[in-house]
Amino acid sequence: MRILVTGASGQLGKDVVKFFQEQGHDVVGYDRDQLDITDLDQAMKIVGQYQPEAVIHCAAYTAVDAAETDLDTAYQVNAAGTRNMVLAAEKVGAKLVYISTDYVFDGTAEQPYHEYDNTNPQSIYGKSKRAGEVLTETLCSRYFIVRTSWVYGLYGNNFVKTMLKLGQEKPQLQVVNDQKGSPTYTVDLAHFLAELIQTEKYGVYHASNSGSCTWYEFTQAILQDAAELYAVKITAKLEPCSTEQFPRPAARPRNSVMEHIAIRTNGFHDLQDWRKGLRDFLQEYFDKSE
Repeated sequence: MRILVTGASGQLGKDVVKFFQEQGHDVVGYDRDQLDITDLDQAMKIVGQYQPEAVIHCAAYTAVDAAETDLDTAYQVNAAGTRNMVLAAEKVGAKLVYISTDYVFDGTAEQPYHEYDNTNPQSIYGKSKRAGEVLTETLCSRYFIVRTSWVYGLYGNNFVKTMLKLGQEKPQLQVVNDQKGSPTYTVDLAHFLAELIQTEKYGVYHASNSGSCTWYEFTQAILQDAAELYAVKITAKLEPCSTEQFPRPAARPRNSVMEHIAIRTNGFHDLQDWRKGLRDFLQEYFDKSE
């Protein structure tokens, strides 16, 4: 299958390109320097030249806190940019995968969010990503909206790499213990996307690693596995803290756990448990560091 990937230099985009190529697909990846998704003419031209059968739209404005004061750019990229990729995909008859986020929910529910729950984003980032979803649903005839959460991978900066660094440098480390979600390894998500894209089972999907934890519990697992499996010397004493003790410009969902109804009802394999995903990442991370 001919596949075009936007945001190909990002941590998810890189693993999507790599995995799809390994699966034998004809893949071309574009980063922001090669394809400005906010330029409709350029999007139309590039997609028209390549004639992909599917577009995996990973490109996004993801600076959650900066978006609070940079509204124009957040909406330009996440809303207008997504509209442009949808229109370009439609013109060549390609399927489109739009990568979305748990931030489209307000995080106040007691239970995990499923695909058919009402959205209520609280941050500019969440609102701009939801705008991208609406435009995809409105303008695209063959779409997959894939919401994911707490994403980390080998490429780029992320929470796991940050905690590994701080755990070896700091005497004390405070991590929020009242926000709950599902950490998602980019390779596991790429596996699911590869399975999804070859079907006609269009709609909205929640795709995160199975199970859930708080940021504090996630950090505990990161440092424990690094120490026990790879003999990393951890100096930091880990302590839980509240959201109020760690204020940020953008509101964070207290509950980011997502139910995977669409994956189950459409017969797909669910993503593996988050602890196994973390161990797979750490193995790749430390193997590459040697």
